Amino acid sequence: MQASAARSSSMLVTKRRCSSARRNPQQVRPRCVAEVTVRSEVKSKSKPSFDFNQYMKERATLIDAALDKSVPLQYPEVINESMRYSLLAGGKRVRPALCLAACELVGGTIEQAMPTACSLEMIHTMSLIHDDLPSMDNDDFRRGKPTNHKVYGEEIAILAGDALLSLSFEYIARETRDVAPERVLQVIVEVGKAVGSEGLVGGQVVDIKSEGAGVTVGLDTLQYIHEHKTAALLEAAVVSGALLGGAGEVDVDRLRKYSRSIGLAFQVVDDILDITATTEELGKTAGKDLAVAKTTYPSLVGLERSREIADELIEGAKSMLTTYDPAKAAPLYALAEYIRARKN
Repeated sequence: MQASAARSSSMLVTKRRCSSARRNPQQVRPRCVAEVTVRSEVKSKSKPSFDFNQYMKERATLIDAALDKSVPLQYPEVINESMRYSLLAGGKRVRPALCLAACELVGGTIEQAMPTACSLEMIHTMSLIHDDLPSMDNDDFRRGKPTNHKVYGEEIAILAGDALLSLSFEYIARETRDVAPERVLQVIVEVGKAVGSEGLVGGQVVDIKSEGAGVTVGLDTLQYIHEHKTAALLEAAVVSGALLGGAGEVDVDRLRKYSRSIGLAFQVVDDILDITATTEELGKTAGKDLAVAKTTYPSLVGLERSREIADELIEGAKSMLTTYDPAKAAPLYALAEYIRARKN
């Protein structure tokens, strides 16, 4: 693939779609392995330098402890129980991990970024609670457990999501330490834009309006849905971490391009997994997109081309990291590879 540093994710997809060249369908795709090797071109290929599984395990422990403290049990207990039920239900913690990694990459600390990392997981959890409601995706399972509304009822589930969204912004403003106030404000703006009508909500609206008999959804519309409904929050995670760590405009721009590419790749892979993984592997109902004839990347361009698009986006994202110290950039390289190879 010939991806330049300035090429956007949409250009990547369009260029390949218009080309007559195709990869060999028998080509072996990357496996998800316990250790992800991150190296510069001059380093030996045989020497692993980064244990991704161990890194994510350590980060998840820190993130889960912080999340546990962020929503204490208090009156009225039922709403806090509902919030905690979904917030502490496990999960990959990709968004907070990206936020912490970006902050450390540019010289910041975990402590500076942790409140925002928690905030991002609160927002993500809110979106899952609301997504699972009967009026939305109507799902009964999430992360291998009954969905929030199945346990607490629709009314409490809606309010739990609302409370998590409200708390997310309060938490950034109240808990962030040793960061200039103007940078905290930038982060709040970044996160707010990612979740509102220009981000997650906007993508969700177009997704809803694109469903139903007689509605034709093209690749441009599908890409808009994925970039806003999914990628926007991943972008906010990386950019917010960079801002909290003291990044300048050049670094913020470079990391924004990285995050946009991995964000779109994340959803392309999600589309693929919906038809290739089992319900047990996913922790949620598999095959739902296919069952309701929902437009996805595989339904528009086929399974193999969808995998190629995901590969192109990940390689483009990684090209944004080449100017950084490989050791410091290792988590972001590895997270990109994880998104490509993930199974749920």
